[in-house]
Amino acid sequence: MEEKIKNYLKKISMRYKAHPWHGLDLGDEVPNRVTAFIEVVPSDTVKYEVDKDSGFMTIDRPQKFSNIMPAMYGFLPRTFCGDKVAQHCMDKTDLTDIVGDGDPLDICVLSEKEVTHGNILAQAIPIGGFRMIDGGEADDKIIAVLKDDSIYGHMRDISELPEKVSNRLKHYFLTYKAMPGDESYDVKITDRYNAEEAKEIIELSQKDYEAEYELITRDRAREMLSEVLSKVQFS
Repeated sequence: MEEKIKNYLKKISMRYKAHPWHGLDLGDEVPNRVTAFIEVVPSDTVKYEVDKDSGFMTIDRPQKFSNIMPAMYGFLPRTFCGDKVAQHCMDKTDLTDIVGDGDPLDICVLSEKEVTHGNILAQAIPIGGFRMIDGGEADDKIIAVLKDDSIYGHMRDISELPEKVSNRLKHYFLTYKAMPGDESYDVKITDRYNAEEAKEIIELSQKDYEAEYELITRDRAREMLSEVLSKVQFS
């Protein structure tokens, strides 16, 4: 019966396009390997992002200056930066009054290949991250490499990443929203962390997601639907 229910659910899901945030899986090897949804690539002169209500790609804003995103950039499905991610940030920085930014966990995926558009899925291996705080909100940036990439694919920790690449990513995040003379701009990167901590933050963001969206998580949805379908006779 359980196998029939799983097959039934799978066939239903195939009829509809999944919401990039809520309908996609992180994969079977989380947190060592994750499925990232890519919104922006280095050639983009406009910042695209997923509309959280509809799941469609939308134009967020034109890039203000000549700096470009140095890697593929997007988020991890079924993650959420909430209380646990915020608490982790406070524990590591001794800061107070930090909250989660209420978005899925951001990720950069490095590859030597030129990827020409976003709205795609990428298999990524987390190697570290930046602890970024934007206006009092925890806004971690997970750094990852594209699986099997010929240049970056062998890396397993951010210590293996060339310092110039790391600095380029850091500079982008510290400046891409800043306007000259805007004294209200309050973004800082307190430190860079390794692969082990990046994986811990991914797991915390999964727990935050489960707490925030418990009613629509797959396990809960399967449990509720199973209760209904168990009363249905399958031929």
